[in-house]
Amino acid sequence: MGPLLNSQAGTALTVDNVTKTFRIHHERASSLKQYIASGGRNRYEEFFALRDVSFDVAEGEAVGIIGHNGSGKSTLLKCMAKILTPNQGRIEIHKKMAALLELGAGFHQELSGRDNVFLNASILGMGRKEITTRFDEIVEFSGLGDFIESPVKTYSSGMYVRLAFAVAINVDPELLLIDEILAVGDVTFQKKCMEKFVDFRTQGRTLVLVTHDAYTVREFCDRAIWLDHGVVRRDGDPADIVDEYTETMLGAETTDGAEATRRGDGRIQVTRTELLVGGIPVDRFRNGDDVTIRLHWEAPEPVAQPVFSVTIASLAGAAVTEPSTRDVGMVPESLVGSGHVDVSFAAVPLVASRYVLHTEITGWGRQQVYDHLQNAQTFDVIAGVTNETHGLVTMHPTWSASSGT
Repeated sequence: MGPLLNSQAGTALTVDNVTKTFRIHHERASSLKQYIASGGRNRYEEFFALRDVSFDVAEGEAVGIIGHNGSGKSTLLKCMAKILTPNQGRIEIHKKMAALLELGAGFHQELSGRDNVFLNASILGMGRKEITTRFDEIVEFSGLGDFIESPVKTYSSGMYVRLAFAVAINVDPELLLIDEILAVGDVTFQKKCMEKFVDFRTQGRTLVLVTHDAYTVREFCDRAIWLDHGVVRRDGDPADIVDEYTETMLGAETTDGAEATRRGDGRIQVTRTELLVGGIPVDRFRNGDDVTIRLHWEAPEPVAQPVFSVTIASLAGAAVTEPSTRDVGMVPESLVGSGHVDVSFAAVPLVASRYVLHTEITGWGRQQVYDHLQNAQTFDVIAGVTNETHGLVTMHPTWSASSGT
């Protein structure tokens, strides 16, 4: 939850009817003859990256800007950071601002990390005496150690972003603009960044975050702005907007996932998998739904005591659950022909994300593998009974608090 905002809060940032276009050249004249024949003009079309975008950001707000690739998010952030100039409209910054945009922007490749700290901090408005006072703190936060004396051209992308972020937060900005470059850092550094963001919010500072990670927006921001082809599609409560955005994007994307691979002797095989909600095949559902996984099988010849199992895993590979028919004593003496096996889950507790289903048919002792289908199906879980955004499953927590003695 963010800081409480009241009607007396001032405005940190104003975006008023901003339009930004770029020229896309289709064919440039390659000779003087072509140039004269075209009337001295090269052929191009005007691409609208932003079109009449307007909103205000209040002091102390954390605003997340989400949207698909090419929606105009990064262009908008660069306009707010004064890197790009809108074709029309205005952007007014009412507070001391720092921006974390392109990786290593403003770094001089030949200079050391130390020299770049002084260079970047001075550009952001700090005096040399203040930079000297805070230098050790900047280096400690970046975690670069002795590398601070090396030329930044020798830095990895992670080292770049750590140093850039360490400098930006130490100029004490009242307004911080952040692109998704922080995804480059390792998990430990990302945790430090999030802790710093929380500190900033507690202090009443203003954050504008551009990201593909809609679930971070849901958890961290007071407000979400959804950009779609350069136009503000929605502006309001993060939970509502993230849910609508996620469902829209999932509907527009394929859910085929990684290519399926198979191993085993093939005496009996899973020929098709289905996810059913209310008896209807789906490729996405809400957490809290009752879901059935149906495995269609074929066996040309009798197979003794086949054991069916499924694995639900995250895309990163972590197994969430691996139930089998052997667990419940449901192992037939023999199967032949075709049919299906169902495994049902009540109130699925998976946290909203994308998952993958693997299937397997083995002998009773599981030493004989008849069929193992890796990446049989991918599916998406969207927010339903819980808005949790981290981990793999929800434990359906209940919270309470008290104060005093």
